[in-house]
Amino acid sequence: MQANAKTGKPSGLSERGSDIVLVVFCSIILFIVAYPLYYILIASVSDPYDVYAGKTFLLPSQFTLEGYKAVFADSNILTGLLNSFKYTIVGTIFSVVMLYLTAYPLSVRSMPGRKWLSIFFIITMYFGGGMVPTYLVVKQTGLINNMWSLFLPGGVGVGNMIIVRNFFENSIPKEMTEASEIDGASKWITFIRIVVPLSRSIMAVMVVFSMVAYWNDWFTSMIYLPSPSRAPLPLVLRNILIKSSASASQASTISGGFAELNRMTEMIKFSSIIIAAAPMLVIYPFVQKYFEKGFMAGAVKG
Repeated sequence: MQANAKTGKPSGLSERGSDIVLVVFCSIILFIVAYPLYYILIASVSDPYDVYAGKTFLLPSQFTLEGYKAVFADSNILTGLLNSFKYTIVGTIFSVVMLYLTAYPLSVRSMPGRKWLSIFFIITMYFGGGMVPTYLVVKQTGLINNMWSLFLPGGVGVGNMIIVRNFFENSIPKEMTEASEIDGASKWITFIRIVVPLSRSIMAVMVVFSMVAYWNDWFTSMIYLPSPSRAPLPLVLRNILIKSSASASQASTISGGFAELNRMTEMIKFSSIIIAAAPMLVIYPFVQKYFEKGFMAGAVKG
């Protein structure tokens, strides 16, 4: 803050004024970010016709749970939910372990071939075999209809690996790892007992990234898991929504015809979004402080 040349007093906003401006600005950003999700929530318990008429700007209109009842009436919904939890937990553990096993060696500047290995990983960010060759590789390895087909083809997220590597380079004191090795610990023991405990914050970031990615992934499951009993929740919800899409043959069998079918489809659409997003929204607050700390530390360029 600069001083006024005539009065010698600080010019510009006072500290209190700056706080007010900051709070107002953050409140506006929060509203812009949170309102779409809030709107979907109230739309999922409102009559779709009132939603499209603009009657649900802040509060639900003609409260109803028909959309949620229609979604949970499907016999595959519980199976899909359990599958999603299984795939998310196993996939997150696998991805974080692979990130650590690749990022830590690349953070050691004395490792032979470090530069060429880094280039090898970075190349994969720009070039890939494509969907068909990848599918053929997965098929030839016998992973079709196996949950490991969701994890192995993309086991290492290179962008995340670079973030973790930067964290190791800039946030783990080299003196501690060197002292551990001087005391006789192997590099593996040093990694387990020194590096891993000191990197919990960046681990939380990678856990959140991986959880969100695996929880929301339905396309990979649609390709590699043809069995309905292995479908995750997002794929099950997609199939429910497709089934409820309006068609002439369906409309003729429903009381109210096309209009009623279209109304039910819209309610299922809004309800499906909330059901798919709810678990991640519940989990995120518990790891938020680690997420912020780890992401900022890992983003520092080494």
